[in-house]
Formats: sequence, C-alpha cells, structure tokens
Amino acid sequence: MGWLISIWEYVLVFVLAAIPWIEILVVIPIAIIQGLNPILVAVMSFSGNFLTVFILIVLFEKYQKWRSKKKDITEQDKKPSKRTERAKDIWYKYGVPGLSFAGPIITGSHVAVIIGMVLGAKKYSMTTWMTISLGIWTLAITVVSYYGLDFFNLI
Repeated sequence: MGWLISIWEYVLVFVLAAIPWIEILVVIPIAIIQGLNPILVAVMSFSGNFLTVFILIVLFEKYQKWRSKKKDITEQDKKPSKRTERAKDIWYKYGVPGLSFAGPIITGSHVAVIIGMVLGAKKYSMTTWMTISLGIWTLAITVVSYYGLDFFNLI
C-alpha cells in the first residue's frame, strides 16, 4: 500500500505542475520539502507543465486558423506595412526566447505562451524555446530547493 501512496504523490506533482499559476515554481519546493526524490519531482513537474503548454500552443494555433477563416476577405487582403513587418521580425528574433525565459517566473508559462502566440510567435519557435526554458527553470528550481533546504536542515 505504501508504494501506491508514493506513486500517487508523483502523479499529484505532475497534475499540480500542469495547473496554471501553480506550476513548477510552487510544486517543486513543496514536493522536495515533503521528502520526495528531487530527480523524480523534476521529471514529473517538467512533464506536467510541458504537456499543458504544448496542448495550449497546438490549440491556439488551431484557433488562429479557425479565426482567420472567419475574418472578412477585406481584412485578409490588407497587406501589412514595412514597419509592421520589421516589428514582427524583431519580435521573432528576440521576443520568443526572452518571453520564454522570463515567463515561467513572471507570468507563468501558460500566460507566457498565450502572450507569445497572440503577438505572432510561430508554433515551432514557441515550443522549442518554452521546452528549453522549462528545462532550465526546472533544473534550477530543483537544485536551489534541494540544496537550499538541505542547507537550512529542512529536509
């Protein structure tokens, strides 16, 4: 029966990491304080957060395609100005990585994805940078939580 409770704890880490505004920043330290294995906590929290971020990116892209079909033909024929194109080029070059790395801590990864997609980020770019960002943040939060709590003799 003890192994079932142990599995349930890691499933709970996965589910809580997937919930917007709870995410990895809250889940990882709490799970480590509870005495769970930091490596399994990192893997489960990354997986839970990434899964919902990926689903959000895919669904948002489908929404954008559906929305573009519903727009008036006159709106679709309107060609963007050079200024707009340049702004988008700058956004694509610097915006997605910056948003991806700052998002999980400042707004949460789900809100960062929505902001990026609304501003025109491409699905592949957003997925790639969010994966890298979530991996780095998961590792950093896990290491800081484990060694910080160990330093203060809390685990």
